[in-house]
Amino acid sequence: MEEKHKQILQRNRIYLVTDMNPKDLYDGLIEKRVFTHDMIDEIKSAGTRRDQARQLVRDLETRGSRAFPLFLECLQETGQQNLAELLQSATVHLKPATPTQVTRPVVQPLPISSPMDVDRQRKDRVPVYPIQKPSSTITPSPEGESLISRPQGRIRRGSIQSYKMDASPCGHCLIINNVEFDSQSELSNRKGSNIDCDKLESRFKSLNFIVEVKTNLKQRQIKHDLSALSKRDHSQYDCCVVIMLSHGTEVSHSRFPGAVYGVDGQFVPVQHITNYLNGQHCPSLQGKPKLFFIQACGGDERDTGVEVSPDEFERSIGGIDDQTDAIPMSSSSDSLSMSDEPDARTTLPTPSDILVSYSTFPGYVSWRDTQSGSWYVETLDRILEENAATDDLVTMLMMVNHEVSQNSAKGLYKQMPGSFNFLRKLLHFQTQV
Repeated sequence: MEEKHKQILQRNRIYLVTDMNPKDLYDGLIEKRVFTHDMIDEIKSAGTRRDQARQLVRDLETRGSRAFPLFLECLQETGQQNLAELLQSATVHLKPATPTQVTRPVVQPLPISSPMDVDRQRKDRVPVYPIQKPSSTITPSPEGESLISRPQGRIRRGSIQSYKMDASPCGHCLIINNVEFDSQSELSNRKGSNIDCDKLESRFKSLNFIVEVKTNLKQRQIKHDLSALSKRDHSQYDCCVVIMLSHGTEVSHSRFPGAVYGVDGQFVPVQHITNYLNGQHCPSLQGKPKLFFIQACGGDERDTGVEVSPDEFERSIGGIDDQTDAIPMSSSSDSLSMSDEPDARTTLPTPSDILVSYSTFPGYVSWRDTQSGSWYVETLDRILEENAATDDLVTMLMMVNHEVSQNSAKGLYKQMPGSFNFLRKLLHFQTQV
């Protein structure tokens, strides 16, 4: 969206939130491809009418250059003419900001003197003082991070800080393990997933988390349990973990790719899953790390790998029992994004302190052995066991990436895990001494 249109929305936000009826706009915005069905569902989940209106305006700013005029059309078509005229009037009267006049010092010419006057000049020279720059006040960050001030030069931070992770228990860990899928969903049962679930339940209990396991949830049940988790008081805890073990698919998104299926064949986008615990919807977790581990396919492509030199290759595992958690790409992603610019939020702090670890690269399948569990969970569990006492989470996830990338399914297919990291500090788990 053009900057001038963003400014109009921001300046008139209070009127839009107060007077706009967002539910009347949803069908038109989908039809005009300003938003996808998934995005509208996310807006609806914001809460009250005012909350939905506020979320709609925020999301609208992230869309393409045609989003603003199409939004005006929707307002007119749904009888919200007053708001449409208000925004159109603002467009007509919008003027560029007047440039601030900069006062520059008057430069005086240096006096011309003969060599005979040099000694006298040295005695009579007026001292020259540097032009004093305006002072700036450094505002301390909300987490108590301190800045080391220097008398001159650039202000430098100390070493990267670590999150507080000493509460006992450390926090909640919700594991959703979908194994047996309804026949009408046309999704296969996920043999070996219980092995993954048992490993992760034991592992996070050893890291001093309160672990709750939910099995075979439908889409609405997944949303209900995530909503219940977001409404808990996390003020006495330092962290929160959500683990999803299910089939997955690729969907359109503006921040976190992928979606996870309920056993009824209806999916929940990962972006929606993370929204339940962000700083806006779960205030007691503001500034605290929210970790999401997704063992599900990001799509249906199979990675056959690339050739590497012998010293790059370490081992190859996998066999005829390897299965995938892949479902073909959702039709919801076929809708045009409308974006002629990166589809990003204007306010980064909303997803801050969030890390989403995926078992596979977006768009590709994730491999699971029916006897020993998934490659990703098996490796993640072992890396946490061996390295949690000494290494931070991001470092350990790189270890997981490397080891899983060395595996091979049926002697051919590869897998590459990865993370979307919005953490601001290092994260060290509690470990038993």
